Amino acid sequence: MRHVNAARAPKPGGPYSHAVVAGGLAFLAGQRPVDPDTGAIPSTVAEQARRVLQNLGLVLEELGADYGDVVRTNVYLDDIGDFDAVNAVYREFFSEPFPARTTVAVRLRGILVEIDAVAEIPSPPESA
Repeated sequence: MRHVNAARAPKPGGPYSHAVVAGGLAFLAGQRPVDPDTGAIPSTVAEQARRVLQNLGLVLEELGADYGDVVRTNVYLDDIGDFDAVNAVYREFFSEPFPARTTVAVRLRGILVEIDAVAEIPSPPESA
């Protein structure tokens, strides 16, 4: 098992790692819509979803993976009425065949969307 914190992603907001790798899978912690350079949080749900997915991408990059390696996501919405707006942004990052996904409405503190993921970690190339 390996714990990973991505240097370019926003620092975790609590006692957790950005990701834990075990058994060829990376379990990525939920990302919030925080700009890693400024700490700013965008105002609209679409902008927040985009920032969240960009932050997930920074963690994936640290793992040597990308969005195509994601096998499952969980989307947490403060308002289920934002489902369509988040889906539109989600399609900017994921294409068919899409990862498995669950979307739930939960009370989020000060944000509109959070997303976590599970990704398959590519095997390192074999030495010749």
